[in-house]
Amino acid sequence: MKKLLVLLLIAAPMSLFAQKFGYINSMEIVQVMPEYIKAQNDYQTLQKQYADEYERLGKQFEKERMEYEQAKDSLPPAILQRREKGLQELLNRIQQYEQESVQNLQQAQAAKLGEVNQILNKAIQAVGEAGGYVCVFDIASGIPYISKTLCEDLTETVKTKLGIKKGAKPATPAAAPAANK
Repeated sequence: MKKLLVLLLIAAPMSLFAQKFGYINSMEIVQVMPEYIKAQNDYQTLQKQYADEYERLGKQFEKERMEYEQAKDSLPPAILQRREKGLQELLNRIQQYEQESVQNLQQAQAAKLGEVNQILNKAIQAVGEAGGYVCVFDIASGIPYISKTLCEDLTETVKTKLGIKKGAKPATPAAAPAANK
């Protein structure tokens, strides 16, 4: 019985060495994923739509303000008061629109990136299971240390699993105007 216990204690550490550990760089993978590039382009399109609407509302406000300024000396107080109230309401709508557009853009971006992360996580899991890895670490998550000699870099393997060609360039989406400009 004691011999069996001693053998188990000796064999246990050896079995740990036989286990495989891998690591990836998710930022390197995500930046070349077609889903990420599409998500970035969709986000920029949405951002431009919100910016265009914000600009349209600003022009509408400016037009109504100019009309008010030109007519304020010739209109009775009741009409001036109604126009001032209309300008204030329009200004409030613009401010509310700006807040809502920021929230909507953040939600849209989070949803798109969530979809990209799901696809990436499925690929990592599939590569890990296929390769018999005990654990796959992500060096982009700020893990303080990963032994690159005891762990295998699976970044390219995950890219291949996602159908990304070797040497694919990271996404560099064009800068889009901010929604509040």
